[in-house]
Amino acid sequence: MSGRTTRSIAHFEAPFVLGGLAGTMPAGDYDIDHDEELIDSTSRLAWRRVATFIHLPARTVKSPTSQLVAIDHAELETALRQDRENAA
Repeated sequence: MSGRTTRSIAHFEAPFVLGGLAGTMPAGDYDIDHDEELIDSTSRLAWRRVATFIHLPARTVKSPTSQLVAIDHAELETALRQDRENAA
């Protein structure tokens, strides 16, 4: 099977918590990678997400080290939604 990685940026107005991350993360912009695999189909191209990763620290933090941590995509979406609702 063929694979691809798509990238996005998750913006948090407030500190947040995600499973798999140690403690509370500060507000900011975080690079997100979505690994996807091609689903065999004769009628159209389709991709299935197989993993989601967050780059630590946030984009604005200057650090000599960085981490790529696997996270649950649904949990990320929930945290982003809650952040938007709390900011409104």
